[in-house]
Amino acid sequence: MAAASNTKAELLSNTIEHVDITSYDARPIIDSMRKMSFSSRDTARAADILDMAIADDTCSPWLILAGSTSAGGCMHVYRDMVKFGMIDAVVATGASIVDMDFFEALGFKHYQAAGSVDDNRLRELYIDRIYDTYIDEEELQACDHTILEIADSLEPRPYSSREFIHEMGKWLANGNAKKPASLIQTAYEEGAPIFCPAFVDSSAGFGLVKHQKQRMKAGKPYMSIDAVADFRELTDIKIAAGTTGLFMVGGGVPKNFAQDTVVCAEILGVEADMHKYAVQITVADVRDGACSSSTLKEAASWGKVETTYEQMVFAEATTVVPLIASDTYHRGSWRARRKRRWSELFSG
Repeated sequence: MAAASNTKAELLSNTIEHVDITSYDARPIIDSMRKMSFSSRDTARAADILDMAIADDTCSPWLILAGSTSAGGCMHVYRDMVKFGMIDAVVATGASIVDMDFFEALGFKHYQAAGSVDDNRLRELYIDRIYDTYIDEEELQACDHTILEIADSLEPRPYSSREFIHEMGKWLANGNAKKPASLIQTAYEEGAPIFCPAFVDSSAGFGLVKHQKQRMKAGKPYMSIDAVADFRELTDIKIAAGTTGLFMVGGGVPKNFAQDTVVCAEILGVEADMHKYAVQITVADVRDGACSSSTLKEAASWGKVETTYEQMVFAEATTVVPLIASDTYHRGSWRARRKRRWSELFSG
């Protein structure tokens, strides 16, 4: 037992450190990339489009987030984009928000993998692996239990994921955060709603299932997540925003969910503009007919995205997101824009 404990401690010794976009100026790199070719020039154009969206005083930029880049060191990038008003709303996977951001807000860490270790041995040690990143499973279960406690404290009724994450942010802001200024808490304080259209596909799911099972066993009503309310609320934001821009890291459900708000508004009888600005950073391929929920040009055929200011960047996101976000931060267009505080749409 002591040997296993020592092995686990050794494996979980190199903490992931999140990049700080304010500590370096990527503008010279992006300026150089603009004169290059291949993915470098695509990256520079993506940075230009994001800056255009932020500088456009009629535009509300949204962050669309999938994959494990938060655990891999980009967590503070996304937080600071909200903090500095570059982003007005977030659509993400439940894992990005709960297993990564909320997890660290509770005081837990992600760790760099130290060489090759048999995954069956990791299972014996209760260490979960995301490529070359480790998570302590026992700490993740503590995160699940915290979700259970928050659910138990709420009125038993349906909640959108945005509404439940708002309650998570409130809980952190009320003195429960071990790590201050998480994305969830920052978004709560800045009035930037976070949506997770597949919320229970995360540690939140385990806690919420346990909440419902315990309440059912006791013959008591329970809370639930209303996915239709998610779609309705984000569409309400799209209608209220008018002009919108999407900065997408990864794709899949969050990407399609955000893009579909244009079509949903039309179904509701409201003529909504297609998303005017769009950037997607992905390593997904187009040959399977998907590219993690279509290329941006393909999305134009559905009436979702305009093609004047759109850019696909085929790159691993942790290599380019810190450059694009730092470039945008130091260009400073965000200083003049008004934070939309879309959470206030639902405060009544």
